[in-house]
Amino acid sequence: MSRVISDECVSCGTCEGECPVSAISAGAAHYEINENECIDCGACEAACPVGAISEK
Repeated sequence: MSRVISDECVSCGTCEGECPVSAISAGAAHYEINENECIDCGACEAACPVGAISEK
């Protein structure tokens, strides 16, 4: 199961730097996680300052 980023994302980019497999990138409205690359480690969720990342 991968993680998802909700509309609560403030596009700070903190999660992108924490992802060990580079599965996170800037999207049109906010950052997005490529579910095919996500290894579900939870590093991004722990790093998100606004709690916008959760399990899918």
